[in-house]
Amino acid sequence: MKEVKGIKVVDNSLNTSDDMPKIKSPFIRQENDKGHYVAIDEINEGYEWMFKDDNVRAIEKIDGTSVSVKINNGNIISVYNRTNRVPALNKGKQYITKGLLNSIKRNYLNLDDGQWFGELVGPKVQGNPYDLNEPLWIPFKRYSQKHLEYNSWGKYPKNLKTISRWFKEDLIPLFYAKIHGVSFDKARKNGFVEGIVFTHKDGRMAKVRKDMFEWYYKE
Repeated sequence: MKEVKGIKVVDNSLNTSDDMPKIKSPFIRQENDKGHYVAIDEINEGYEWMFKDDNVRAIEKIDGTSVSVKINNGNIISVYNRTNRVPALNKGKQYITKGLLNSIKRNYLNLDDGQWFGELVGPKVQGNPYDLNEPLWIPFKRYSQKHLEYNSWGKYPKNLKTISRWFKEDLIPLFYAKIHGVSFDKARKNGFVEGIVFTHKDGRMAKVRKDMFEWYYKE
């Protein structure tokens, strides 16, 4: 067993990984005249639940790179970027290890045994839209679902026109506000929000991003 600055990496047979399940849009998307796939006012078959069920929650979607960890007996036994295992001492992926170490400091990795999915954000990832000085791993169930829920979901009509207006005018960068400790007003001016993951308590999920709307490309 090797220990890397607080992360214990155990070599065993658990060297394969499930990938984060593919999350689809509830709206059918069509290519416009500019080659962009935008949402139209038509629901994908099987996604009616998002608009009818009161058990749906709206969680801010973090724009990073997908990283999962496997926990066994309280130790990290393996780390994956999608389905690719990340060795703890891999020089090309040290920012992932550093991001996990920063998450340990924030107690984000106090997790039960199993595989946990999340997003790595910060420098070297997606242009660092959250203006972080250090990489950080954000577990979806441990952090996002607990701290990044939009309480305004369900208070307005659940249709394409209303959701589009919500995304364009009123979507607060919750993660940016929390991670920088600033007000929502300041986060609106300086922050970034990519979209929302809609979750059901039975595990079903759907996502809507700003770039799924026609106005995104006009702006």
